[in-house]
Amino acid sequence: MPDNVDASERMVDNWTKQIQETAARYQAMAARMQGQTVTERSKDNTIEVTVDSKGLLTNLVISEAASGKRMAEVSSQVMRLVQLAQSRIPELLQAAMAETVGTTDETANRVIAEAQSTFPEAPPEEDPAPPEPERHHRFGPEEEEPPPPPAQANPPQPKPIPRRRRTQDDDDDDFGGSILS
Repeated sequence: MPDNVDASERMVDNWTKQIQETAARYQAMAARMQGQTVTERSKDNTIEVTVDSKGLLTNLVISEAASGKRMAEVSSQVMRLVQLAQSRIPELLQAAMAETVGTTDETANRVIAEAQSTFPEAPPEEDPAPPEPERHHRFGPEEEEPPPPPAQANPPQPKPIPRRRRTQDDDDDDFGGSILS
C-alpha cells in the first residue's frame, strides 16, 4: 500500500509542478504583452496613432499639415488608423505566446481566437471622397426676404396735401369760437 501512496504523491507533485510552470509561462506572456504598443501612420504622415496591448488609444498626433483637410476626413483617418493598429494586436499576442506558452496549448489558442474576434482585420481603405462645395452660412431669419421691386424709370410723385386757406375769422386763440358762449 505504501507504493500506491508514494505514487499518488508523486503524481500530485508532478501536476502541481506542471501547473506552476504553466502559470509562470502565462505570467511571462502577460508581462511581455503589458508593455506592447502598436503605432500606425497615415500615408501622408499627417496623423499618427498608438494603441496599447488592450487596444486603448494611448497617443494621437495630428500634424499642422492636416489643418488643410476637412475635419470629416481627419476623423475618418484617425478611426481607420486606430482599427488598423488594433488589428495587429492578435499578431503580437500570438508571437508572445509562441515564445512563452507555446501555440499548441488549447487555452493559448482560445486566447488568440478571442483577440481576433475582439480586434478583427481593419476594413480596406476607401478612396477619399471628393471635396464638398463651400457652404455659406446665413445668419438671420429662415424665411427668404422678397427681392426689392425693380426700379422704375419715372416713379410717381406723391400728391401734395391740400391746405385750407385762412380767413379773417380764424383766430389762433379761441379755436373757432368763444368758450363762454
